[in-house]
Amino acid sequence: MINKDESKIIIVPWDFTHISEYALEYAINAAHALEKEIFLLHIVNKDATEEQEKEALKRLEKQADEILQKYQIQVQPVVRKGSIFNVISDYASEVKAALVVMGTHGVTGAQKITGSWALKVIIGSKVPFLVIQEKPGTAVGFNKIVYPVDFKGENKEQLQWAIYFGKYFNSKIYLFKRPFRDSSLLKKTNTNLNFAIRFLRQNNLEYEIVEAPGKISFDRETIQFAVDIKADLIIIITSRHFTFLDYLFGNREQRMLSNPSNIPVLCVNPHATSAGVGQFMWGST
Repeated sequence: MINKDESKIIIVPWDFTHISEYALEYAINAAHALEKEIFLLHIVNKDATEEQEKEALKRLEKQADEILQKYQIQVQPVVRKGSIFNVISDYASEVKAALVVMGTHGVTGAQKITGSWALKVIIGSKVPFLVIQEKPGTAVGFNKIVYPVDFKGENKEQLQWAIYFGKYFNSKIYLFKRPFRDSSLLKKTNTNLNFAIRFLRQNNLEYEIVEAPGKISFDRETIQFAVDIKADLIIIITSRHFTFLDYLFGNREQRMLSNPSNIPVLCVNPHATSAGVGQFMWGST
C-alpha cells in the first residue's frame, strides 16, 4: 500500500477539448481538497516523429500557462507516445498517482475515449479513475456518494475510497443494497453491508441504507437511485475479467460510466493502489 504522502499526483488525460477541461475542473476541486498536484497527460501516436512530439509539448505548455491564468493553479504538462489503452494507466503507475480524472471523450481522433471504450482504458490500472461526462456543478466536491453493496469481496476495496472521499468532502454515503433471494448471496451481502457500516461509524461519516427494488438490473437501479437523490458520485468496483463481447455490447460498468444523467463515477479495480486510504478505515486522521 502506497503511503498517502507519497501519492500526491492527479492525472488528467488531455486533448485540448472542452471535455478534458471539464475533467480538469473536477481535478482542481479534488486537488484542493486532497492536497494533490495535477499533471496534464497528452498522448501522441506511437509513430509520431520527435518534431511532432516537441510540438505537442509546446502546445501543452501553452495550455498550462492559460490554465494558470484562468484557474490560478500550476499544472505539469506531460507528453507520451503510444496508445491510450495502456499509456494512461502505465504512466499513472510510474508516477504513483493517487487518481486519474478522465472525461469519457478525453482523446480525439483515432484515440478518442468514448463511453464504450473508457472501461478498456481503466481495466488493469493500479490507480482509480474518476470518469466524468460534463462540467461540474456549482457545488464543490461530492456531497452525496452512492456506494452499491452486493456479495462481492471486492466491496471492501470500494469502501476505502468511499471513506477517503467522504472524509475530505464531508459527504453522506448512501449504501445501496442489492436484494437477493438466494440465502447464501444475501448473507454475503449483509456481511459486506455490516462491514461498511462499522467503518463508516468509526470515521464519523453520515450514511443511509437503501435497498434496491430488484425490479430491473442492479446497475440501472443504482443509476436511477443516484438520479433521484441528486448524487454527486457513484463508486464502483470493476469486474476481474472482460471479453471482447463485453467491450462491444457493453456490461454493468460501461452502463455506469456512460450513464445518461452524466453522474461522475469513481471506478476502482480489484487490488488497485489504495493511495494510503487504508488509514481512514480505522478512523485515523
